[in-house]
Order: sequence, then C-alpha cells, then structure tokens
Amino acid sequence: MAMEKHHSQLPSAKCSRHQRYNEWAFRDVPSDISIVVDGGIFSLHKFPLVSRSGRIRKLVAGHRDSDISRIELLSLPGGPESFELAAKFCYGVNFEITPANVAQLCCVSDYLEMTDEYSKNNLGSRAEEYLEVVVTKNLEICVEVLKQCENLLPLADELKIVTRCIDAVASKACVEQIASSFSRLEYSSSGRLHMNRQAKCEGDWWIEDLSVLRIDLYQRVITAMKCRGVRPESIAASLVNYAQKELTKKSKADVVSGSNNGHEKVVVETIVSLMPVEKLVVPITFLFGLLRSAVMLDCTVACRLDLERRIGSQLDIATLDDLLIPSFRNAGDTLFDIDTVHRILVNFSQLEDSDEDMDNVSVFESDSPLTSPSQTALFKVAKLVDSYLAEIAPDANLKLNKFIAIAESLPAHARTTHDGLYRATDVYLKAHQGLSDPDRRRLCKLIDFQKLTQEAGAHAAQNERLPLQSIVQVLYYEQMRLRNALFCSYPDDDHKPMHQSWRINSGALSAAMSPRDNYASLRRENRELKLELARIRMRLNDLEKDHVCMKKNMEKSNSRRFMNSFTKTIGKLNIFGHSSSRESSSPSKRSQVTDSKLTERT
Repeated sequence: MAMEKHHSQLPSAKCSRHQRYNEWAFRDVPSDISIVVDGGIFSLHKFPLVSRSGRIRKLVAGHRDSDISRIELLSLPGGPESFELAAKFCYGVNFEITPANVAQLCCVSDYLEMTDEYSKNNLGSRAEEYLEVVVTKNLEICVEVLKQCENLLPLADELKIVTRCIDAVASKACVEQIASSFSRLEYSSSGRLHMNRQAKCEGDWWIEDLSVLRIDLYQRVITAMKCRGVRPESIAASLVNYAQKELTKKSKADVVSGSNNGHEKVVVETIVSLMPVEKLVVPITFLFGLLRSAVMLDCTVACRLDLERRIGSQLDIATLDDLLIPSFRNAGDTLFDIDTVHRILVNFSQLEDSDEDMDNVSVFESDSPLTSPSQTALFKVAKLVDSYLAEIAPDANLKLNKFIAIAESLPAHARTTHDGLYRATDVYLKAHQGLSDPDRRRLCKLIDFQKLTQEAGAHAAQNERLPLQSIVQVLYYEQMRLRNALFCSYPDDDHKPMHQSWRINSGALSAAMSPRDNYASLRRENRELKLELARIRMRLNDLEKDHVCMKKNMEKSNSRRFMNSFTKTIGKLNIFGHSSSRESSSPSKRSQVTDSKLTERT
C-alpha cells in the first residue's frame, strides 16, 4: 500500500549516517531541531514533526526554553530505522507499507502518538488499516509480521499485533486443513464415502513457514493451533521440523564453547511441552533424539520424565540403536545411560499393569478369544531388552545390580524363551571374571533353564562360567527332556512323560497363556459350573413338587397305582440328561478344583 504523497519530491542532504528530509517550503530554512535516536542524529524542522506527533509536540511545548533545539527519544521501538519512516511520513515523502515494516510503523506511531487526534489519516491509522485488511488475511504474511515483532516486544504484544497475527495463523491453518480433508474424500467401491489416507495432505504447507519464528512466538502459535483443533499429526510434523532446524544450527564454535546450550535447552523443553497427547503421533526415533538432547543439555526432570513416559508407551516399535543412549556423566560411569533405559522399561511395565486393571471386566467376562492385545508388544520388548543386555554386558563399569534391574524390569511371562537372557548373562560373566560365586549364583537365578532351547541347553551344560548349581539344573532338565522324548515315541497312554512343563525347542508352550489369560480361562470355567448348578437347582425344585404329589397319591390310592405313578415320575426326571456321563459324574469335583485354583490365584 503506497502512502499518499502530500508534497513534491524533496532534495535531501546527508546527516551523519541518516538522511535529512526537507520540505520544499523549508528548503532555504535551516533546521531548528535535532532528534537523537540511539546515537543517530536527525536534523529536522519542528513544524512538520509537531503537526503529526503528539509526543514531540508535548516535549516542545513543555520545555522551559522555547528555542529548544535538541530532543532525545529514548527506547524508541525499531530504533533509527523506524524513526526515519515516521519522519518521512511527517514530511510527506512517499513510501510503501509492507509486511516487513508494518509492525515497526504500528509501534513507532504509538510511541510518537501519531494518531488521528493530532492529524487526520495519521500514521497510526494507516498502519492499522494495512494490518487489518492485508496482514490478517494471509497466513504467510502473518508469519512474516510475527518475525518482525520479535525485536519489538513487549510493545508489539501490548498493541495486540502479535495476538492478532497468531489468531489469524491458527484460523487459516485450520481452514486449510478442513479444505484438504474435503479434497481427500472419495467414494469406495461399495458407494460409501471415506477418507483416502494414502493421499498426501496438502493442508500442512504452513509447517515450513513456522520454522522461522523464535521459540517463544512459535510456542504461542502451536498452542493456538491446538486450541483451534488442528490435527495432532500436523502439530507433531511441525514440531519435528522445527526441532530439527533449531537443534542443528549449532556451529563448531558453539560446540566447543557451549555458548548455544541455553537456547537449545529451551527449545527441547518447549517442544516436549507442546507434544500432542495422542499415542503414536510423534515418531519414536524423534522422541529418542530429543531424550538424548535432554540428557546432554541437562534439561528439567519433568521434561526427561515426560519423554521417558512417551517412549515407554510405544517401546515395542523401538530398535536397539534407539536404546543405546550415550552417558554424559563422569568418566568412571558406564558407556551408555542405563538408568534412563531402566526408567523407560518401568514405564512400559506400569502401562501393562494399568491395561490389565482396565481390562478386567471387558476381557475376563467376554467369551471372545483371550489373546491379549499387548502380548505381542511384550514379546517384542523382551527380545529388545535381551539384545540391549548383551550389548551393555561387556562394559567393565556396569554394576551387577543395574544389569539385574534391567533384566527384571519385565514380567516373567514376557519371555517365551530365555536364550537371549542366557546369552547376555554369559557375555556379562565373560567380561566380569572377577565376580564372586554368590554374585554369579544371583546372576544366574535370572535364567529359567526350563525355557532354554535344545541348542542353548547344550551350550549351557558345557559352560564352565556358570555356577555348579546352574550346570546341575541344566543337566537335569536335559535328562528330563530326553526322557520325555523317549516316552513320547511310545503310544501307550499309561506312560505319561514326567515334567510336562519342560519347554522343548522354542519354549512357546510355557508362554502360551499369560497369567491374565489363565485367570480368564478359570473364570469362564467357573461361570459354566455356576450355570450347571442353576439347572440342577431347577430340576430339584421340580422333584420336590412331584414328591409332594406322590405323598398325596399314596394316601388316596393303593400301592400298585402308587408304584406306577412313582415309576413314571422317575422316568421324567433326568437331572444330568443334557451332559455326557463323564461330565455328569463330576460337577462337584470340577467345582472344587476350580475353586481351589481360584483360591491359589487370589
């Protein structure tokens, strides 16, 4: 928007490092006032300034000496550059309002009190009109104005420039997202309208634009977007993009001096606080990257715990490289950060416990297949933990307590086999040969030798690093495995193999059912027995009624008629007629066994 030109083009003279603007009426008149702004001196004339600026008018009128020739403007927003634009406006020099200077003009006009009260269509109203008509209608321009406001705070905030631009950005992003969603709607082969998830979402083009903002303004923009309902996936993508740009700006000099650590620490903590609460929205690789930065930069405890909790909720999709977090502590510490990984595993285990508590009613009372949705995740994490233990085991500074804590962080039913745990334990024993016999026995108690495969069992039987007690256990279970294999080769049912709990090959039999699944199975059997007992009670009630009738018949009829009636009645009553003879012979026994199982579980 071009400013209206009130006078003809003026000749200019240079004054220090700024330009002096003289109206044609003052061409032959020397300047009568000097304006000092942050060391820059502007030699001007009082009349054009006091006619537009209320602040300069008050300063001139309130001075004791009517011939005041010097005024210093302290803390003028935008500095000499902003005052130069205001002086141009006072002298009627033509210039253009742009997104690059509109925030400066708004602030300097407020500082100099260049309002319509002192002159019609003054600088303040012109800048405000541009802000309302042009800036707030375009997302990219709003971001550019916000960028200019970074050096104009807090005045730009007090004038609501920042708030209006942030609201406009959030609103436009939400509209773009809705429009993009409509563009991805399509009809399926069955004629139903659905969203095409594979189509690229074109409503997130603003993500790159926001990355130029300073972290404090970026935080306010993202917060406004979340309040407006922008998709969590879009918020997460913007956070990832912003963090990657800000955390990779560090130069080699900054790395050596650590001068940029304060800014990066603020960025990490802010990004974590802005993350959506929805699961699987933020990539786990990015979460681990932030966690490494948080540990290195010594971010707040709340920041690190939040990252560990988020990682724990999706640990089943992590990789071994993700868990290998370098330790940034003393030289005598372990190579990798063991404590952080242990807290992540505790978060994962607590999540499993809470899922079990929430699912007690819905899962245990259902007749659907009792396959826990988190069982697969448990198996994956167990394999990951065993690989992690094998990776950190050679570290000479790794204490036994920390190794055991990592191994015991998962429930017992998480591991289908103990091959991985045995391998990690063997690596630890090999790297720590000075371990005492009690410590070696304590370490080997982690391993369930019944869950070793045939190959791992054969290796353990010849492993001299294991304690003698462990080797005896391995040999015993190996002998039982061979005996079971021998018995299984005969079809005679009388020779049942002993120790059916011995896990052959993969060991999947031992982990076929978790404690939760086993308990649910018992609950279902108990429910079936209760139904059976209810049917029996109903039949007994019928028997009692018929017995009363038979007593009355005995009094009225002779013995022969009584016997006939009794025979017919007995023929009608078949208490266990709906079940097989095998089932009908032992309902009470089944009930007692089930009750005893439930008592033991409880």
